[in-house]
Amino acid sequence: MKKLSTRTLIAGVFLAGFTMSCTNLDEQLFDKVTGNSFLTSPAAYTSALGAAYTPLYAYGSHNTWWSVNSISSDEMMIPQRGQDWYDGGQWLRAKTHQFSSRDEGVSNAWANLYSAISNCNRLIETFEPLATDLSKATVAELKALRALYYYILMDMFGNVPLSLKFVGADPAPKNNSRAEVYAFIESELTTNVPLLTKVVDISTYGRMNYYVGQTLLAKLYLNAGVYINSVQWDKAKTACDEVINGGKYLLEGDYFANFKSDNANSKENIFVVPYDAVYANGFNLDQMTLHYESQKTFNLQQQPWNGYCAATDFFNSYQDIDKRKGAGPQPGNFLYGPQYSSTGARLVDSGSEANDPDGPNMTFTPDINMLEPAALRQAGARLGKWEFKIGGSPNMDNDWAIFRYADVLLMKAETLANLNGYADATALALVNQIRTRAGVPVYTTLTADNLLAERGREMAFEGWRRGDLIRFGKFNGAWQFHTADGDTHVNLLPIPYAQKNSNPNLVQNPGYTD
Repeated sequence: MKKLSTRTLIAGVFLAGFTMSCTNLDEQLFDKVTGNSFLTSPAAYTSALGAAYTPLYAYGSHNTWWSVNSISSDEMMIPQRGQDWYDGGQWLRAKTHQFSSRDEGVSNAWANLYSAISNCNRLIETFEPLATDLSKATVAELKALRALYYYILMDMFGNVPLSLKFVGADPAPKNNSRAEVYAFIESELTTNVPLLTKVVDISTYGRMNYYVGQTLLAKLYLNAGVYINSVQWDKAKTACDEVINGGKYLLEGDYFANFKSDNANSKENIFVVPYDAVYANGFNLDQMTLHYESQKTFNLQQQPWNGYCAATDFFNSYQDIDKRKGAGPQPGNFLYGPQYSSTGARLVDSGSEANDPDGPNMTFTPDINMLEPAALRQAGARLGKWEFKIGGSPNMDNDWAIFRYADVLLMKAETLANLNGYADATALALVNQIRTRAGVPVYTTLTADNLLAERGREMAFEGWRRGDLIRFGKFNGAWQFHTADGDTHVNLLPIPYAQKNSNPNLVQNPGYTD
């Protein structure tokens, strides 16, 4: 009932039937009525916010920014399994950092984010003339949300255009420098976040509030050394402290409480995309990662696609006693080992390859024999972090946590380690809170390497790994199926070819040819 009530309060923000197949993300809300005539109640304001939040549903869908960011890191991949998953080679290029401006996932990320920004701009221009207390609060919320979209763009592409108008928008804007975009995001957040509510309840669930804004500020400052070549550890720590000292969030005793199919009661999830299998579609992980035969394990309504899997070394970074890892057939962060139907029968993969050492008896083997062209159908532990509901549809119910309190604790630990040295006792204690919950021995000393490793284990598959690797100077190193990069231009993605081709004012990022 809580999730349904949340959706009712958000009043149409997360529309029934929304999927990533939708192409018209610029739907006009006020083509028949003006803001003055329509926006007469808080419920109407909330309803009008729908177009601004809806693009966040890209998080749990295939072939957009989460896919590109995650597969280009060391945590996961989509190997080519014979005729399956070649997809023009884009996921092989993502893993090997040979990005192309023509890759569909890269283009989708740009288009989705700028569509979201356009929707924010339109709504800001609708609300600002009303000049009421409610409209001012709504504009502050929209500007903070727009800053989140620009943060993702800046993180991925660096030098992106700042487009801040809907009426009279420049149809061919020039790139702004990454430093200019950073300054804009910082200004928008420091100006508008203090105006956001500190209420944390059903009325703010899935929406920007004060603590969401502070968490975004912490992310911005944490990565300032990458974005503007100027570290901002003090500011990052201050933003983390605002969240921690607010006392609104805490670590759940059960790590997986944050990822269950009914996880709306989590006290750890700060900002979520509230998916629903009926009313708010788009979270398709069960389809994306599970084997075709896994349909029988979870009695899924449709057959999965057998794609995404965990990188072997990332899987092996977990101790067997780590509660986050899972226990083979019982999903944790990973689903691995022998697989069974919902009735307990051993699953058989009739299409298994002759060279599969496990034969037709279906076994998710963490080792992956190759990236392409003939990765085994059963190779790779699958992503089991979010609970797969028995009888589930291709659209999952689990709310996706964009920001989580555990991340805030780890960010603060990182700021303290950089401000005071890695011997800082408070930094060590914060990291050990995370490890204690996971059931693994506490660290006796903290280093950059074991902090990065712990961030990986805790935040697995949540969309932050690429940025973490870049910040720690590890993104360009060698790992499974990825040789060390020749230079660091791949730390930014190419501006999509279609965008550059239609806008001659855009300048491609260095190192890319078109």
